[in-house]
Amino acid sequence: MSKTMEPDLHEPAAGISRPSPQKEWKHPSDHWMRGFILDNRASLGTLGVFIIMMAVFMVANPTVFTTWYLYRSVLTTLPVALFVVVPLVFVVTCGEIDLSFPATMGFASWVFALVVQAGYDPFLGIIAALITGLLLGFLVGSLVVYGGLSSLIATLGMNFLLRGLIQIINEGKSMALTSLADSWAYTIFSGELMGIPVQIFWAIAFVVLSAMLYNRHRFGAQVRVVGDNPDSAQQMGIDVKRVRVKVFVFVGIGAAIAGTFSVMINFTWWPTAGDGYLLPVLASVFVGGTPTWGGIGTVVGGAIGAVTVSFIQTGVVAAGLSGFYVQFFNGLIIILSLLGHKWNQARYR
Repeated sequence: MSKTMEPDLHEPAAGISRPSPQKEWKHPSDHWMRGFILDNRASLGTLGVFIIMMAVFMVANPTVFTTWYLYRSVLTTLPVALFVVVPLVFVVTCGEIDLSFPATMGFASWVFALVVQAGYDPFLGIIAALITGLLLGFLVGSLVVYGGLSSLIATLGMNFLLRGLIQIINEGKSMALTSLADSWAYTIFSGELMGIPVQIFWAIAFVVLSAMLYNRHRFGAQVRVVGDNPDSAQQMGIDVKRVRVKVFVFVGIGAAIAGTFSVMINFTWWPTAGDGYLLPVLASVFVGGTPTWGGIGTVVGGAIGAVTVSFIQTGVVAAGLSGFYVQFFNGLIIILSLLGHKWNQARYR
């Protein structure tokens, strides 16, 4: 048979259409938008709660909520909470809790006030406060990790111990630090830039760096693994005890920064500094979408939760309600947020 009469096996027979190649199947979550929503659903859920809450407040009193002065007052004090909320996300993800941070705020800010009152440069006072917070965090972490104590009971006891020590030494007296207004430290950390409080920019930078540490750094991965399964983390070669101590040290540093900023905002140190942040900060962590069982969490969600909690009191009063409603709405927002997170994300443990 001649070659011209041989069938071409590479070409389809006449009248038979060649099937088109099928497209590669992809899971719906492979789409970048759906993947982004699934990866950040806790933070987005918290953001949704905040938007709905602010919309209700604006309808209740549009005059107040369309003026800059309201937001300026919130942005002045919000950074103090953010510096503590973010490290607490690491602690809760690690499967622990820290209730000693209010006293750490007071103690570290007391050291800062003593240095400034003695006539030294405020920058030296900031360094002293950070070292104090680091040491107190290490002490708390050592009691929990190496002492084998419950983090709930140990940190609560340290909170009372440190607060009592402050009250005993100072006998309830405060310190006025009016000289801070003329210092470079106040201008850099607590001044204004185009009418916006500078401290909010420092707080945003702190949140961004912490989010990168949590999501992109080895330490954040270790925290999540330890919180999910300490035994597996140990078998993977992770020093579980060291990681647990580190998260408490991080809280101590964050509390020291928060306490220092609170003093520079008010030009006064109070023996009760930090006391009012215990419940709002804890509420911000859980409203933000970090569950209590460890292993998972969200830094950005915690920051949004802090913003939400900060606006509750201002919004309730501005809406024309008395201050007696503040605690009621605090509880309402917290419960609704937790219910939303329970429906929005599966429980992994």
